[in-house]
Order: sequence, then C-alpha cells, then structure tokens
Amino acid sequence: MTTIRAYAALAANQPLQAFQYEAGALKAHEVEVKVEYCGICHSDISVIDNEWGNSIYPVVGGHEIIGKITALGAEARGLEIGQTVGIGWTADSCQYCDPCIHGKQNLCATSTATIIGHHGGFAEKVRASWQWAIPLPDNVDPAKMGPMLCGGITVFAPLLQHNTLPIHKVGVVGIGGLGHMAIKLFKAWGCEVTAFSSNPEKIDEVKAMGAHQVVSSRSKAELAKIKGTLDLIVSTVNVPLEWNSYLSALAPEGTLHVVGAVLEPIPVPAFSLIGGAKSVSGSPTGSPWALRTMLDFAARHGIAPQVEEFPMSQINEAIEHVKSGKARYRVVLKADF
Repeated sequence: MTTIRAYAALAANQPLQAFQYEAGALKAHEVEVKVEYCGICHSDISVIDNEWGNSIYPVVGGHEIIGKITALGAEARGLEIGQTVGIGWTADSCQYCDPCIHGKQNLCATSTATIIGHHGGFAEKVRASWQWAIPLPDNVDPAKMGPMLCGGITVFAPLLQHNTLPIHKVGVVGIGGLGHMAIKLFKAWGCEVTAFSSNPEKIDEVKAMGAHQVVSSRSKAELAKIKGTLDLIVSTVNVPLEWNSYLSALAPEGTLHVVGAVLEPIPVPAFSLIGGAKSVSGSPTGSPWALRTMLDFAARHGIAPQVEEFPMSQINEAIEHVKSGKARYRVVLKADF
C-alpha cells in the first residue's frame, strides 16, 4: 500500500486542507509520478467548487503536472524510472473504443479525468495510464511546462483540428491564461494573429506576445473593421459574448472555435452560418500524440507560458490569486511536502 499526501477540497467552496489517501497497488498499465510542479487551472477551481455539477469529493485537484516517474506497471511501455513526464486533463482511457483506436483518446467516452473521481496533482504523487504520461523534451524548463499540458494543448488542438496553415488569419478571444499561450503558439505556427481584448492597458503586452493587431472586444466599430477577415477564431473565455459580432468577423468558410467553458447556451442565428458557409466548433484538450507534438513544437520554438510560482503549501493563497484575476498569466505550484 502507498500512502499519498495531498491537499483536498472536502466540499464545495471550502478551503483545501491537508489530506492523505491509500493509493493501493499500482495497476499494470499505470505509472506513478512524484510531483515536482503543478499548475492551477480554472477547471481545477470549477471542479473544486462543483460548478459543473460532476465533482466527486474529496477532490484532489491539479491536472497540469510535471514530475519524475517513480514506479512503472508491468504493462507500461516506452518510459523509464526517473524520466520527467507531464500529465494533463486525462489520466486514463479505455484503449479499445473507436476514438481510442483512431488515436483520439481524448474523445473516449469512458476516459478518466485526472481530477474527477481520481486524485490529481495537488499531491506528492499521482498515478495515470502510461500512455497519458507525456515525456518532456530535454530543452524546456519543467517549472513552466505544467500549464502546457492543459491550457497549451487546449489552444493548440484547434490548429490540428482545422488544418490551419501559415497563410491563415486567426483570432484569439480573451488574453488570459489560455489566450496568451494561444498567441505564442499561433504566431510560431506562422499565422497572422488578431487578439481580442477588453483591457486597453494590455495592448503593448499583447503585441509583445506576438499578436499582429489587437481589437477591442467592446468596440463595435473596431469589430466592424475586421468583418469577413478571419479564418479561425478561438474563444478562450468562459463568459457570454456578442457572438454574432465574432461570426461576422469570420471569412467565408471560417470557424468560431470554443474552448472556454461558457455555461450558458451560445445563440447562433442560422443565417450567420449559412451565408458564408461558416461553422461553430469546440474541442477537449488533446490526444497523447497531440500533446507530444505540441511539446516538441513548443521546445523547438522556445514557447512557454508566463507563470507565477507558489509553494504548494500556500495552495489556498495561490487559488485565491487565480480567482481574483491577478495571475499573470498562469500560477504554478512547486511541491514542498
């Protein structure tokens, strides 16, 4: 038996507290990872506070994990003890359904989320299926890579899904934890990047990230100027927007792609889609192959999120920092058990 120390929410809207659990015997297809760093994502907060209605308490959050493998199950392949890996939103998938066989394990209907019904990375150790333990390239800073395992892949996946090319013009709505990574990735991909922001004080900073232009999301005049120009718009926000304005900004056959978990239905007038053969889509993180591809791409281009680091023992203060909207732009916990 393995006792793992962690920080857990015992109920919604409560501070996390010290917690420990018996992990049991390591399954044949699993790896055990000693956590070194773990990012805090808004999805962690949503699950901790049961905003989606599917939380299972106690919740040990944390799904942007970087650490070293300490144990391998008998069926684990291609990994080594002591190897640095990352674990993101998904900890396991069935490996036999059609999406899994097709290499789209993130679409597996019976996949296991790292923090729902499974204990995540706000802990000294975490377990996951070996296929979801993603090797980290040698030439990256492990202290910054955790957010790439969820936030990074969330905005990278649309590039793959929509066969985005360097000739395309793409937009990013919301320049926060997800959006700032999207700008860096899309710029390196070779696209012309338009950033939508409601904060005029961010313009210079957003351009420094790689945006070619910044459009005020509160200005109908600025939105009108880019009507019909963008091939892909990725919305990273979790609040309702004036959706028709963004549909109008799409070029013919353009796509509005949603990765921010907006809890209200998105109203889409039929004629906004029909006239220009436009579409609305979404995606959930990415497959193990997509995660490996993204990390290799990020390493090749020197891409990393902008992070603030807290010791894990200050986890409640770190979560409040994220909730307050003060994080620039992601918060990472350093394990200090």
